[in-house]
Amino acid sequence: MRTYATGMTWGEGPRWHDGALWLSDTQGGRLWSDRSGSWTATDVESVPNGLWFLPDGRLVAAMMHEKRIGVWTGERFATHADLDGLATGPLGDLVGDRHGNLYVDDVGFAAHAGEPPRPGRLLRIAADGSADVAAEGIEFPNGLALIDDGRTLVVAETTAQRLTAFTVGADGRLGDRREYADIAALVGAPARPDGIWATPDGIWVATTSGHAVALVRDGRLLARVDTGQGFPIACCADGAGRLLVTVADTGGRPLGEALADRRVSTSVVLIDPSEAQRTT
Repeated sequence: MRTYATGMTWGEGPRWHDGALWLSDTQGGRLWSDRSGSWTATDVESVPNGLWFLPDGRLVAAMMHEKRIGVWTGERFATHADLDGLATGPLGDLVGDRHGNLYVDDVGFAAHAGEPPRPGRLLRIAADGSADVAAEGIEFPNGLALIDDGRTLVVAETTAQRLTAFTVGADGRLGDRREYADIAALVGAPARPDGIWATPDGIWVATTSGHAVALVRDGRLLARVDTGQGFPIACCADGAGRLLVTVADTGGRPLGEALADRRVSTSVVLIDPSEAQRTT
């Protein structure tokens, strides 16, 4: 495990595209990328959270505090889809299929504003920009991944400490809800899944307070990489099959306390799968 990049406060939604890494700094209000050849931050007025690349190569983002999906113009996030009247809380992670359809977390409540917890939802945004509710009753929806050639969507339910799977219908709606993996049972009681990333071998899960990145599949733990005192937030793979993970450092303080005081720093670490501790 080696350091790939530094400088973020809280790194979310890492995505690898055309040989470059992109990610959102939700606490720092910046969009980061090394597309130019160096690790560079761009200040943005609208804070992005989850990121995805459409089939035509455009970058889209879940605008965290706004009810819309933004599309990056190179200078700002213009509106790709208006979710006003549909979204009920902050927007979280984002994933899409090869047809340009997107799924995004509607977290349901603003924890940073002191709102009491309530179940969130998953919203579906069709390629034409229309949107509807794809699933309800999600306990703090977070990381999203499409597997089985797009036939299954998996969401991390952070507070429920599990991954939940849905069958994706022909119309894009989600059904046949079922548990995909019990992260607390597999990784440990403190583990709370945040960002996830699908690979042919399984789904990598950043477990934040579990201090590990875990590879799971159909209820089994296949491998793990411990991150020491660091809190792994989110992850993605690069073009060579290596894992890029955003890891938060709180200086030994509890995560919630450090976030409240904005005394958190995030690095991106690069992990080769051969470094993982295999369990099967």
